[in-house]
Amino acid sequence: QVQLVESGGGLVQPGGSLRLSCAASGSRFSIATMGWYRQAPGEQRELVATITSRGNTNYADSVKGRFTISRDNAKNTVYLQMNSLKPEDTAVYYCYANTIVLAVSHYWGQGTQVTVSS
Repeated sequence: QVQLVESGGGLVQPGGSLRLSCAASGSRFSIATMGWYRQAPGEQRELVATITSRGNTNYADSVKGRFTISRDNAKNTVYLQMNSLKPEDTAVYYCYANTIVLAVSHYWGQGTQVTVSS
């Protein structure tokens, strides 16, 4: 069982920056993909960015050029650097990870609130 612990959320003004971190522990197997999803009130959870163990990245169009995902495989930690934040980025951000052993197993963090407001 993989446990994901997020940190780094908070309140920031429009145009500001935040950095989210997520540390994974307890996995018996290599973690394949890590990433971030977000969910705003009344909305469905949506992809923000993912990164594979080889460093291949994928971003939502809405965050391209503003957010950067990175990963430290030795620490099983994923980061999300968020710049030029907008009010529409306000959401609960969830860390995600998966392992692939015969089948894909999905894991989620508890979520961290990001609020962009003046």
